[in-house]
Amino acid sequence: MKRSSRLSIALHALVHLHAQPGRALTSSALSTCLMTNPVVVRRVLGELREAGIVDASKGPNGGWSLMRPAEDITLHQVYAAMGERLLIRTESDPGDVTCAIVRSVDRVMTDFLDDAEALLAARLARVRLSDIASQAINAGFPRLD
Repeated sequence: MKRSSRLSIALHALVHLHAQPGRALTSSALSTCLMTNPVVVRRVLGELREAGIVDASKGPNGGWSLMRPAEDITLHQVYAAMGERLLIRTESDPGDVTCAIVRSVDRVMTDFLDDAEALLAARLARVRLSDIASQAINAGFPRLD
């Protein structure tokens, strides 16, 4: 099963938005940096807009921008806005639900993955977008011009 890259796309886009204060970036410009389609960028940032993390404006100077400082945005907030899990669930064939062993294995694995996911979410809550942006800026990432 292919893992989703939406969280990575979101974080990448948010760092670019943070690095361009006072300037809205288009989906097209961001898609070039993210090496993906502008539609993918719009879908991901649309979820972040619904969560109050970014805003979109129309017109000749329109585009995406952060709604609040990067210091006020945790990775957990971004993760929650994406509505996806970081860990892939391993579930048995639904046709086997009558088997007590299958149900037991699924229950144990679900509990284990829920606990692991909670630990990951707690760690994400301690990291801010500004932390990632500082590392990227110190590493000399290219800004959009």
